[in-house]
Amino acid sequence: MADLGEGGGGGGHKKGPGVKKGKKLSTRVDLTPMVDLGFLLITFFIFTTTMSTPTAMKLLLPKDTEKPEDQNKAKESGALTIMLSKNRNVFYYEGVLKPDGSNFKSSNFKELRDVILNKKKTTDAKDLVIVIKPTKGCTFRDVVDALDEMTINDVRRYAMVDISESEQQLIDVTEGNSPASTPAPPAK
Repeated sequence: MADLGEGGGGGGHKKGPGVKKGKKLSTRVDLTPMVDLGFLLITFFIFTTTMSTPTAMKLLLPKDTEKPEDQNKAKESGALTIMLSKNRNVFYYEGVLKPDGSNFKSSNFKELRDVILNKKKTTDAKDLVIVIKPTKGCTFRDVVDALDEMTINDVRRYAMVDISESEQQLIDVTEGNSPASTPAPPAK
């Protein structure tokens, strides 16, 4: 492993009359076995570690159909539409949105679970479908929280859909962001 070699370094001069100094020997360490040990350890740890599995939510997606009439259809009485807006506001309605917006309600994430549980109680399990519609103002956290609520409440059928223009207008009016209610900038 280590060699003691005889080198010519510093062994020829005297320090006084009649005193001889011993020759200095140089040392050399052979690191070849250390490299072998390092590769053995790396190989051991690679084979003994478990690969981490990605954490992902399981989604069951419907099969594609060629004809639109063959797609999954939901009963109006079993549908609950949830719209996610900015500042963690939640808007929802049951069935189809009425033209006058009388069934359009607002809530928050604390009350969302109660809304879903009430809908589950009043609707047959095979008819229940929840439609989640995120707006441009909602955050990624809001969408994940809504999907978590589906898992927590054991909702089997739900869908993520783009929000319609009429629904966005209702949200804007409810939040006070409609173009009609926004004051015009002062004239210069």
